[in-house]
Amino acid sequence: MNVENRLTRRFAQLRQQGETGLIIYLTAGDPSLVETPALLIEAARAGADVIELGVPFSDPSADGIVIQQAMARALVTGGAGTQTIARTLEAVRIFRRESEVPLVLFGYYNPLLQHGLPRVVEDARAAGVDGLLVVDLPADEADELDSLAAAAHLSRVPLLAPTTSPARARTVVARASGFAYYVALTGVTGAGHLDVAEVERRVTELRPALGDLPLAVGFGVRDPASARALRPYADAVVVGSALVQAIADAPDAATRLRVVHDRVAALKEALR
Repeated sequence: MNVENRLTRRFAQLRQQGETGLIIYLTAGDPSLVETPALLIEAARAGADVIELGVPFSDPSADGIVIQQAMARALVTGGAGTQTIARTLEAVRIFRRESEVPLVLFGYYNPLLQHGLPRVVEDARAAGVDGLLVVDLPADEADELDSLAAAAHLSRVPLLAPTTSPARARTVVARASGFAYYVALTGVTGAGHLDVAEVERRVTELRPALGDLPLAVGFGVRDPASARALRPYADAVVVGSALVQAIADAPDAATRLRVVHDRVAALKEALR
């Protein structure tokens, strides 16, 4: 799908520069809604090329314990049951006053459906979101969201699994844009050991099905060494659970900002 926004422009720049991008994930509202915009801004300043912002949900079935706990904390800090799309987008609006780094909302279909798909897309566009990654929405059932997103110049980022065949990949990415997210492990976020040789094999198989769509690899990427190992095979590398855990371990707001800056800067340096 031909969509132009900050996300597609950033990947075009990375490709022109011959550089592997860094995508980082943070959970909105963890450790608090007040801190979220500052953490986003610090990640952007430190070198993140794209930010995925997780929308808290009570049943994050694709996520491991680290992000499950982050979402649980976010639901509590936002007030039980009140950590909504609207509050997440308010953090995006504050972030947008300081940064033009592309931002993708990452989450589950239920909160979007509850908010109303037309309203989600319009509010996301107005806040400065560039794309949507809906973990539990199959491509075959994404017609309504795809139409709304395309009209608002938002990308829908598809997921590809280790079990995805090239034929299925062509269907999954047919109306997608921005980038495709290859899940390097069979399991949940933060779980398992990254097998770089297997990633190389699967990426080689899937590339022809993607056309010009960039491919990001995530799940199991914990540090600069694992990010660097993936650099020859990916247009971008995604780091989530390791950064979320580092934020959770930090004792105060100042330390959390420093941790985000240092971790993101080290990851980006490994990809240059």
